[in-house]
Amino acid sequence: MEQLVVDPRVLMASLYVFALAAFLGYQIISRVPPLLHTPLMSATNALSAISVVGALVVAGRHNESPISTWLGFIAVISASINVIGGFLITDRMLKMFKREVPVKPTDKKGNSK
Repeated sequence: MEQLVVDPRVLMASLYVFALAAFLGYQIISRVPPLLHTPLMSATNALSAISVVGALVVAGRHNESPISTWLGFIAVISASINVIGGFLITDRMLKMFKREVPVKPTDKKGNSK
């Protein structure tokens, strides 16, 4: 089995980009007003769907090591849960903005008052 060797400079640069992206993402999301959360959730669902496709590619690839296949399988499951949960939350938030139509009271014969 071949060992994975990563240049320390590349590793530090990758960790720097990850930390910067995490910080920037947190700052942007925390400043979004509540009214815009639903469109934002729809956009993140689309991004999660793209990650499902990438995970399927990794899981379906024939590699020498089964570790990448298992990691791809875990990525497919995690991204799918994220997409489904995002759609459920978006649907719930959209239901909060719907107006309820008032029901007209009826008498015993079924005629409206």
